[in-house]
Amino acid sequence: MEKIAYVNGSFVPHSEAKVSVFDRGFLFADGIYEVAAVLEGKLIDNASHLARLKRSVGEIQLALPETLERIEAIQKELVARNNLVNGMVYLEVTRGADKGRDFPFPKADVKPTLVMFTSEKDIINAPSAKTGINVITVPDIRWERRDIKSVALLAQVLAKQAAAAAGAGEAWMIEDGKVTEGGSSSSFIVTQDDVIVTRQNGNEILPGCTRKAVVKLAEERQLRIEERAFTVEEALAAKEAFITSASVFVQGVVAIDGKKVGTGKVGPITDRLREIYVEFAKATAV
Repeated sequence: MEKIAYVNGSFVPHSEAKVSVFDRGFLFADGIYEVAAVLEGKLIDNASHLARLKRSVGEIQLALPETLERIEAIQKELVARNNLVNGMVYLEVTRGADKGRDFPFPKADVKPTLVMFTSEKDIINAPSAKTGINVITVPDIRWERRDIKSVALLAQVLAKQAAAAAGAGEAWMIEDGKVTEGGSSSSFIVTQDDVIVTRQNGNEILPGCTRKAVVKLAEERQLRIEERAFTVEEALAAKEAFITSASVFVQGVVAIDGKKVGTGKVGPITDRLREIYVEFAKATAV
């Protein structure tokens, strides 16, 4: 059976899911997106994702076409219509479609576009959760407002393609000698004295929802956290490294640019944080 998407008020088969050629998301990347995980048919940490959505659209003066409550209801209905057990719900809102291509915002009567679709993914049982991944480093060539979850992802596409070409699972982006974040993830290391280090939030990185939850869960268990920038050299000298995102939860990094991190295997702190996050995800799913 063909999967169902949501487009501007209607649930339609993927083959019928269309937006205008004049949509500003297509023409200018003038839009915001979110991705929420689904476990056992329920949304994971969705309030955090919707709060970030609200913040991001506010930063670019884009009005949501629906309330957050209605958006969550649509997400849930989409999960049900697609019989999705484990996977992701993608959501995108753009400034809509005007009659042509013009850089300034369209008139007030142009309604924003809202699109959603689902995809299947078994995050819990992913083989890489046990084996870990290699990451490569690339220059961070993005704009200066990375805290906005914009659909303008060309720099990340190039970074992720470089990782794929190198047989790596992720790319870590480097600016001024420091790691900012991954192509689609937040970056962490665990120092030799068991301090968990991740870059502080700011315009330089996206405030990751999974990152936020993992930091809070670690602090609740009296694990030591430092929010600061770190170098690749620090990462290579660390005991462990890992990434977080809605699509992987907590994922061990076992090598950077082909050089082993720690023992070259997923470390015990990373494993424990993954277990803690999965417990949190299942307990708070909606």
